[in-house]
Amino acid sequence: MATEIKGIAGLKELVGQHLGHSDWLEVTQERVNTFADATGDHQWIHVDPERAKDGPFGGTIAHGYLTLSLGPVLMPSIASVSGVRMGVNYGCNKVRFLAPVKVGSRVRLGAELTEVEELPGNGAQVYMTFTFEIEDSDKPAAVAEIIFRYYE
Repeated sequence: MATEIKGIAGLKELVGQHLGHSDWLEVTQERVNTFADATGDHQWIHVDPERAKDGPFGGTIAHGYLTLSLGPVLMPSIASVSGVRMGVNYGCNKVRFLAPVKVGSRVRLGAELTEVEELPGNGAQVYMTFTFEIEDSDKPAAVAEIIFRYYE
């Protein structure tokens, strides 16, 4: 069950806290192919299962940026912010892709709220650390500092 965070005041109360984990999501070849079509990145390690069997990962893997782009898919099962008129993705800092996500594996998101800065006009810039975990792996797929802006 996702946590409802009530406005900017609610965000400030959660600084320094881990917000939880999302549900697991299977990374399918179809999702990888769709991402390849959207980005134009059709490198064989992503889209050619036959060739990738003999590659360094023993099969196709998700694009690193596909893994990162799963944040908006997975975050709503962790938390949502209510009582704001608008929220936007503002950017990323310190993105690292630490382990390949093999097609057919499952990933989930862990989110920690690390900082809230006030902005002029009843706004806040919110920093979260997103950790994309791979099921049955000791090493995360990716870790990134994600920045959101919310306005009341």
